[in-house]
Amino acid sequence: MRRFAHAYRTPRNLLTCKNRLEQMRRWFNWLTFRGVTQLSQVGDQHCAEHLEHRSYRRDSYGHPIAALSATTRCQVAVAVIEIALYGELFTADRYRPGFKPWAGRNAATVSHNRSQAENKTPPVPAEIFQPMLTAALYFVDVLGPHITAAEQTRLAEIRQANLLPTVRSVDDDRLMAVVRRHVEEKRPFDALPDDHVHRRLRQGWRPDDPLLAVNLNRIAQAAGYRQFYGRWLRTLRSPIEAAAAAVGVHSGWAHDAAMVIRADGAGEVPWTLPLRARGIRDLTNLARTACLLVTAALSGMRSGELMELRRDDHYSTANRGEPVRCRLRSKVIKGQPLGGTHDEWVVTEEVFRAVDLAGELRPDDGPEALLFGRFQLDWLYPKLRRWVNGPEGQRLGLAPIPDGPVTMRMLRRTLAMELAYRPGGLLAAKVHLKHISVATTEGYASRPGGAQAKLLTEIGKEEEERNLTLLAQAYEDYQRGVRPAGPGARDLVDFFDTVDGKLAIRDAGAPKLTSDRAVRNLMMKRAATLHLGAANYCWFSDPSRALCLKLAGTPTADKPLAGMCDSTRCPQATHHPCHRPVWDGQARTLKVLLGGLSRRQKTERDRLEAELTRVETVITDIDAAASTAPAPRQSGS
Repeated sequence: MRRFAHAYRTPRNLLTCKNRLEQMRRWFNWLTFRGVTQLSQVGDQHCAEHLEHRSYRRDSYGHPIAALSATTRCQVAVAVIEIALYGELFTADRYRPGFKPWAGRNAATVSHNRSQAENKTPPVPAEIFQPMLTAALYFVDVLGPHITAAEQTRLAEIRQANLLPTVRSVDDDRLMAVVRRHVEEKRPFDALPDDHVHRRLRQGWRPDDPLLAVNLNRIAQAAGYRQFYGRWLRTLRSPIEAAAAAVGVHSGWAHDAAMVIRADGAGEVPWTLPLRARGIRDLTNLARTACLLVTAALSGMRSGELMELRRDDHYSTANRGEPVRCRLRSKVIKGQPLGGTHDEWVVTEEVFRAVDLAGELRPDDGPEALLFGRFQLDWLYPKLRRWVNGPEGQRLGLAPIPDGPVTMRMLRRTLAMELAYRPGGLLAAKVHLKHISVATTEGYASRPGGAQAKLLTEIGKEEEERNLTLLAQAYEDYQRGVRPAGPGARDLVDFFDTVDGKLAIRDAGAPKLTSDRAVRNLMMKRAATLHLGAANYCWFSDPSRALCLKLAGTPTADKPLAGMCDSTRCPQATHHPCHRPVWDGQARTLKVLLGGLSRRQKTERDRLEAELTRVETVITDIDAAASTAPAPRQSGS
């Protein structure tokens, strides 16, 4: 294979190659329309005019009616630029020697595509992510088994009906026996789906026809025939009309639906109202979408990797004395050779249940069938949101999901940020973040070069940015006179004094940490020592001084033990105003517990009173440090 100095080395998906070819075709056609017959005639003016022309959606007269996205403009520019990168391949015609479109600038810069240049995918907003994940988990854990059973029954009836004979002549007595049983058992006839009713109306049925909504095929199938022919109504219309008037017509599914707990905990309701066969199919598709959302949101797998999941590509392992490990087998597509590379993910039980349910919802597919296949989340997710926000979702107690985009990249970014910002992340209310973190870490340990290693890298970058942001906030509080509290406050204040001193030497005024590169560099090393506790910051700069490691007898460990943290005694722990609500909540809880003790529980009362005194001391110290500390000298003054 020939290699060129400027050629791309990253393998591309076939759809990407098809899109590049289409953009190149449109570039060549545009040049021909402009009278350019050779690539050697192309100049900067042609490139600029083509990009301008392709930046708008146009009407049949060529007038611009809407601006296209920056991503589309970037794809247009890429097609023009790549011809220069691969110029040595063209023997008959090529750009003139030394010509580089747009003076060698890249496509992202030319098209002003910040998403390409900066790669800043936003996370899913909290007000969307929480109800969305809650609804998806409710589908998987509560509604899933019922939907699976209904779907399997529906498919079994379809298979059975397909085995019945198709006849032209009918035994009226067999059909009438079915009709009489409906009357004797007072069992309504099954209703047709709405689209079939509309089809009958288009075929000439009267809107007031008593049999318009009756599923006549179900009567024929109960009698042993595959299909009910319209001509049979010449002799059977009157008795069927009389029977339908006597027993009625209703949806044929889920009339005795099992009871389930509402999502908001407010009692029990039937898992569904009576459904038609089409309704079961729609619920099945919604459940598969929920499985996809849970898998993507809690595993960090990319869309290409989820598309390669097969029905039997999930299994669990359990070594003796160790918990069960849930694993998924798939392929990494992005940046890999054609066909992808096999990989394995260690996931949590929530993801495993979602993948298992998705397989059960496709009982007719073989073990090698793709679990999700090719999908477009921007088409599937709005359907789930409309159902949750509609009458059925509200009947089941699901919280409405606000409008807003949800993409696969946004879900992966959200997971990375939630793991980086634990323990106070959005997922903590519904899913154990530590379990996801452990699963991701174990997946990396088993396959250090695999996809979960890249997810851990993303999480690490988010943690670095998080630590720097939190340190920035603490420094800005310090500059306003709000000092930290806790045993490690003195060390942190000394560090801030050092930073101020260096800035004074630079005589650069009062820089902002978020924008001043020199201050950022000063802070980077200190930020790397920050570990988040539930109610404190741990500045793990000297393991030999860490109280948790002393208590555990592991003074040489490279990370603190958050479960053994006592921030009121550790010399590397600090308390800040953002931690006050946690301590205040603990104080209220202790007061409630003390109020419920009897006089004879003296030992327990003494223990709780000592803990309450400790908590109130921390709250007092935080308030005192925030309100009475003298404001330090501003840098550069």
